[in-house]
Amino acid sequence: MTASSRTATPGRGSMSLSLRVLLAVLGGLTCALAFPEPGLPWAAPVGVAVMTAAWWRAPWRHAVLAGYLGGLAFNLVLLSWLRVLGVDAWLALAVGWSVWWILLGLGTAAATWLRGWWPLAVAGLWVLVEALRGRMPWGGFPWGRLAFANSDTVLTPWSAVLGSAAVTALVAGIGAMLLVIVREAYSRRFDRALGAIGIVAVLALSGVLIPLPTVGQGSPAYVPLAVVQGSVPRIGLTEGAQRRAVLDNHVTATLELAERVQRGEEPAPAAVIWPENSSDVNPYTDSAARAQIDIAAKAIGVPILVGAVVEAGEDTLYNVGIVWDPQLGPTDEYIKQHPVPFGEYLPGRSLLTSVITRFDRIPKDFVGGPDSGVLQLGPARIGDIICFEVAYDSLVSDTVLDGARVLVVQTNNATYAGTSQPAQQVAMSRLRAVEHGRSVLIAATSGITAVITPSGDVVEQLPEQVSGSIVADVPMRDSLTIADTVKWGPEALLAVIGLAGWVVGAMARRRALGSKS
Repeated sequence: MTASSRTATPGRGSMSLSLRVLLAVLGGLTCALAFPEPGLPWAAPVGVAVMTAAWWRAPWRHAVLAGYLGGLAFNLVLLSWLRVLGVDAWLALAVGWSVWWILLGLGTAAATWLRGWWPLAVAGLWVLVEALRGRMPWGGFPWGRLAFANSDTVLTPWSAVLGSAAVTALVAGIGAMLLVIVREAYSRRFDRALGAIGIVAVLALSGVLIPLPTVGQGSPAYVPLAVVQGSVPRIGLTEGAQRRAVLDNHVTATLELAERVQRGEEPAPAAVIWPENSSDVNPYTDSAARAQIDIAAKAIGVPILVGAVVEAGEDTLYNVGIVWDPQLGPTDEYIKQHPVPFGEYLPGRSLLTSVITRFDRIPKDFVGGPDSGVLQLGPARIGDIICFEVAYDSLVSDTVLDGARVLVVQTNNATYAGTSQPAQQVAMSRLRAVEHGRSVLIAATSGITAVITPSGDVVEQLPEQVSGSIVADVPMRDSLTIADTVKWGPEALLAVIGLAGWVVGAMARRRALGSKS
């Protein structure tokens, strides 16, 4: 990703603050369109191009404001599903999280003073900022990474080679090159514009040459697995008050599956997967809940992965996936490693609950477990990922490296039914399938439940708020992708390139402006 030094234009004062803000907001809104819903992947590089134009050689104060407002426009649309928790929760996260886009604005404003390689620096800056906000504070919040908007494009296969960070870099790099095309064409340097078009074409189509796995390996190479979506009595926050009804729904859906199997209408599964919170009643201590799960397991005759909430201590909870054997009952379990801040636990609980009474709905804090979610579920060695954990690179990667042959995402999206959140999570799961060469089975309480192949294709899914099940012959795989082998290396390299572009660009800016004074 290179660009001629002739694309440079005058620096300070060449664009008004109001125009920069307008472009940044327009770019942020365009980027948001790339994510479900509506899910228009091409909008991501276009949005990056428009935001880069807004931040082009901007004075620092302009870069800060245009960066923040561009990020705010993006996050207000992307995270609109949070409105079901309250407008204040939606605004608080969007307003707070958009601070990270100040770094993008400042870094791009500096990097665009570079000669030749500024598009590469811009690509690295997007990776750098995504890496930071995906890790801090409180473990970070990676939602809205450019890669997650490209889980079904010609760029997606690159995730299997260099990880999801490479997909982000390609999207951002193509966006930067789109700006090069516009600038060169505007300056009537059509030969250079055509050269930039060629670079974009090569980058955009390069993923076509990367083969993706489609078949199973080892023994067994395929395992028939069932995912159950029992649905919930009502959507929204009231769902938690009806825990027993949710458990009953999943037991009923499993009994119905067992009847269809007995009639020969469905193939017999080797194991069944229930979603997160399918038993919010602790089955270890509640005899009625235990009896209900036993009934379902004995009826289907194979192990069930049950999503449950159990007590960890007097004031703490675990979010777990439990392997429930039809003869032995509960055996192995996975404890969610990354509870969601402000959703499953409250940082600064005493202060927050005194100010925001709604946080009384979280009377106890969830705590994380120490190990990856590799479990033996019948003949399948699965990697259990619970809900938002699918957004975190290291959690998914560690599970695959620890021996998972197929990935399972247990999720409870009932609170967000009817919003874009479930579809956004499916998009992340599709990218993870390609990145790690593993089938992904999503089990959701109220949707979207889906079966995804190692090549990222959705072979079957259940719509939201519909009770049912899917039985599929799922490929088991042992081979690691190149991305699994190199782990975070490409992300680190790209982040260093972005930081170097920022620093060297700032030095170039100082020299250029100093020579004019």
